[in-house]
Amino acid sequence: MKKFLFLFLSLTTLACKDSSKSQKTTSNEGIEMSIENAKGFTITEFEGYSLIEVKTPWPDAEKPFRYIFKKNGSTLPEDLKYDQIIQVPVEKVVITSTTHIPAIEALNKENTIKGFPGLNYISSDKTRKLIDKGEISELGQNENINTEVLIELAPNVVIGFAINASNKSFETIQKTGIPVIYNGDWTEQTPLGKAEWIKFFGALYGKEKVATEIFNNIKSEYNSAKELAQTAENSPNVISGAMYNDNWYMPYGNSWQAQFLKDANANYLYADTQGDGSLSLAFESVLEKAEDAEYWVSSGQFTSYTQLFNESEHYKRFNAVKNKNVYSVSLSQGETGGILFYELGPQRPDLILKDLISIFHPDLLKDYEPVFYKPLN
Repeated sequence: MKKFLFLFLSLTTLACKDSSKSQKTTSNEGIEMSIENAKGFTITEFEGYSLIEVKTPWPDAEKPFRYIFKKNGSTLPEDLKYDQIIQVPVEKVVITSTTHIPAIEALNKENTIKGFPGLNYISSDKTRKLIDKGEISELGQNENINTEVLIELAPNVVIGFAINASNKSFETIQKTGIPVIYNGDWTEQTPLGKAEWIKFFGALYGKEKVATEIFNNIKSEYNSAKELAQTAENSPNVISGAMYNDNWYMPYGNSWQAQFLKDANANYLYADTQGDGSLSLAFESVLEKAEDAEYWVSSGQFTSYTQLFNESEHYKRFNAVKNKNVYSVSLSQGETGGILFYELGPQRPDLILKDLISIFHPDLLKDYEPVFYKPLN
């Protein structure tokens, strides 16, 4: 009996130890942040740090990047695998894409931007004021960043944008000890997927909750506008893109641009196409299919009908041109010529959708003032 009692107590003690060990392991496991629409990154929060995995820094990337955003004073596990460690919240950053700016501004952290390659591309009034004050330095071109100026700025991190794995400037920067992390917002295939990358910046600045609130508001506005568009009685036929070197380039039907047209309750005439990049078609093919289209949106760099006709008199054959229903994003520019659509659009898909609804279904948004899409002069 004594032996049995000893064995029972021993097993009970071991079970309690195992249970305690199991609970401890569970408490050390990270909590994955809810990423609802974006496919290119994940955020897992641990005590003292976050693990950000960027799955698609560029199309067809062979492997993901693992970044540790480490809070001051915290200790990291010894067996942690990563590509870069960044102390957060960051105080000085270099960014390489204008799409990074609206998210940083939304978090009220534009003062942390210290360098950018190609300042004239920036449209935002808030960030341009910092440029005018000399608080943001010119870094040349994205493919050939002035590393000497960048090193003098001593940023906490460089937020990279790249189309493939070959970027000598970033390699040089990393050798100096300045971490480079890739932001792949541009690889997302849906409007809300692009916008959700604000959570990436939220983690970088220690403002995760604020970033989530901002995204939730954008998503709510987008979905409300989408529901409103479905109440329209008709779905007008729409074409997009423009001619370049005798070929008409337009978005594929599975692109994020085409998703806007669908959600705005318009019939994009090339909605059944699929592919990466842009669809390239002969002018005659487009004319045959789209001559009677009611609207033409995203008409390239054109800002007036005079420019349009100077490029090609054949444009006059389209009904959308005859009825003055051609809309371009090139009319909404910053003071140095940057196109606002390419900067703010990915972060504010709700505004893009409302623009298009106001064009296709003006009765649904009577007092709305378009932000990006304007009629040609």
